[in-house]
Amino acid sequence: MTDLGFIHRYEPASVAHAPPVLLLHGTGGDENDLIELGHVVAPGSALLSPRGNVLERGMPRFFRRLAEGVFDEADIRLRAGQLAGFVAAARKQYGLAAPIALGFSNGANIAAALLLEHPDVLAGAVLFRAMTPLVVPADRPIDGIPVLIVSGAQDPLAPVANPARLTAQLRERGAIVDHRIVPAGHGLIQADVDIASAWLDVNARTAAHRAMA
Repeated sequence: MTDLGFIHRYEPASVAHAPPVLLLHGTGGDENDLIELGHVVAPGSALLSPRGNVLERGMPRFFRRLAEGVFDEADIRLRAGQLAGFVAAARKQYGLAAPIALGFSNGANIAAALLLEHPDVLAGAVLFRAMTPLVVPADRPIDGIPVLIVSGAQDPLAPVANPARLTAQLRERGAIVDHRIVPAGHGLIQADVDIASAWLDVNARTAAHRAMA
């Protein structure tokens, strides 16, 4: 679908009251990349999967970067606002509660920016291989939002110290953050899937309660 400001894919829920999931792909991905993962870790949930609007050498992303690991923070804030607007419009069009974001790499980074800049948009987040998107984020409370961050111990793009800073930023603002480290590089492994599935089983009820508040 091409409306609502983003090319996107939507799959309705097959289980009543399952919290919807916002799927956010990595660099070079698209709206189809994380659909299968979404079905595995959040069976029965509605899936909302936008394609990033920024192109880097022809590869879709959710925000611009100045170099590898160097982010354009002004663009991050702009794009996070656009994505927040998309989520609000999609909720109205599809009749959704606030979603739990599930993002990988660049998608995890824009999800982290959503949490920091627009904390009312998400009911929770699963962030695979996330980095700290903003050096000095807005000082907005995100009390009680459950967040899972899964980092790779050998990740050359997102060394563990970087997502540790993101963890601290989120906790300082009241998020309930579970930061896990798996024996992997930047790519996902089965442990990521297992951790996310178990975390969502436990936290879906908390997220659903917040989404309906």
